[in-house]
Amino acid sequence: QVQLVESGGGLVQAGGSLRLSCAASGSSFSSNTIDWYRQAPGKQRELVATITSGGTTLYVNAVKGRFTISRNNAKNTVYLQMNSLKPEDTAVYYCRAVRAGTAYWGQGTRVTVSS
Repeated sequence: QVQLVESGGGLVQAGGSLRLSCAASGSSFSSNTIDWYRQAPGKQRELVATITSGGTTLYVNAVKGRFTISRNNAKNTVYLQMNSLKPEDTAVYYCRAVRAGTAYWGQGTRVTVSS
């Protein structure tokens, strides 16, 4: 099993920055691909960024050049550095790990960007 706990959300003005953290418990964290998703009010949950066990990163077009995903396997933690935030980035952000065909989600952390 994997337990994920997100933190770092909050209220920030447009143009500001936040760093989200996803702390994982359980073994074999370093072998997991970790995704960050977000869900805005009234919208479906969408993939934002992915980091593989080898450190390859992928981003949705809307956040390319502004968000950076990284991982520290020694701390069992994945980060999402979010810069130049926009009001449309307002959402609850979740991290996800898939292991043996089962998806594990954290409880989410809320990000609100004011204009």
